[in-house]
Amino acid sequence: MTRLTAHEPVLLNEALDLLNVQPGGLYVDATFGGGGHTRGIAERGGQVLALDQDPDAHARVERLGGVAIRFVEANFRDLEAVLAAQGAPPVNGILADLGVSSFHFEDPKRGFSYQHEGPLDMRMSAEGVTAAEVVNELSEAELAEIIWRYGEERQSRRIAKAIVGAREKAPIETTTQLAEIVRRAVGFRRAGHPARKTFQALRIYVNDELGALEALLRASVRVLRPGGRLVIISFHSLEDRLVKHFLRGEERLRVLTKRPISASEDERSRNPRARSAKLRAGERL
Repeated sequence: MTRLTAHEPVLLNEALDLLNVQPGGLYVDATFGGGGHTRGIAERGGQVLALDQDPDAHARVERLGGVAIRFVEANFRDLEAVLAAQGAPPVNGILADLGVSSFHFEDPKRGFSYQHEGPLDMRMSAEGVTAAEVVNELSEAELAEIIWRYGEERQSRRIAKAIVGAREKAPIETTTQLAEIVRRAVGFRRAGHPARKTFQALRIYVNDELGALEALLRASVRVLRPGGRLVIISFHSLEDRLVKHFLRGEERLRVLTKRPISASEDERSRNPRARSAKLRAGERL
């Protein structure tokens, strides 16, 4: 089994069914990742324009083998500009899996995981501010706000205070350093690692994930052809809330999912990443 096939796409059949893939239609996979959703669209006869801001994604595109796609290294917030540069007509569908790629978590050099020693980076691309710069340079109040807003961490103030106290002694440079600071500040928890929410918050802030999602949602109604579908898979409440409110409030879209679609028990047991996934979809009027 190759590294690519080991990464199972979440809610694959549900997403493809709601995308309503038509042979010859043009579809955007806004989050290429391991290529599973892209392959699925292509196997149903769709033409695929795949986006990914990760500079390492090119190698994964090559490993797809036999799947004809156009790939652009770009953040999906720039979807309209990418389509214009490609000379692409209005598209039949847009699919975005907002989960962080397991390629990121499994590579210690990317600094996403509190379980592996690595530089405190957390950038999806090779540009922008790193998580290390955030925790070492922002004020205690700013850190507390980030951890509360993007991690929904109740003990954000205590964690921010602990971070500032630790960095006065030495810069915080690695993932395990930060994880230990958080653990000492809040103690052990029954549900998950004590640093999970703090790492989530920093990752979302560093990559402006919610801002990018808002840009993608706004652009979708301008680039979808009538009858085109928008399918979004989210993994935490902040994303899902944005998608839900957009679909309900956008008069140019018909909501296709009154309630979010979750993975089956079989998929959850087979693929732990699917446990928190929620799928919502809309159709361009």
